[in-house]
Amino acid sequence: MKNPKCTVLNFTQQVGGKWKLPIINAIRKNEKLRFGKIHQIVDGISRKVLTEQLKSLEKDGLILRKQYEEIPPRVEYSLTEKSKGLCEVFQAIEKWSNSVDK
Repeated sequence: MKNPKCTVLNFTQQVGGKWKLPIINAIRKNEKLRFGKIHQIVDGISRKVLTEQLKSLEKDGLILRKQYEEIPPRVEYSLTEKSKGLCEVFQAIEKWSNSVDK
């Protein structure tokens, strides 16, 4: 539910929590990723939590899940147009983080 008075609250309701932003960022940097690769990149996340977070992100329209009709099955995750709008935010975070480290 959108809150017309607080855009920050709207943002955190969509992408809040420990794992959603790192998952989106991993996909952003690679364009398309499979589950196992996301699990490798997002340090410390369990497979169970990753599964839950991917489902939530897909439900919220932030990532696309594409399943290929192959044997063995192959699934790839990519960003939606909605989440591509976060790319500038990630670039600003990276710039800020790099300036703080100096």
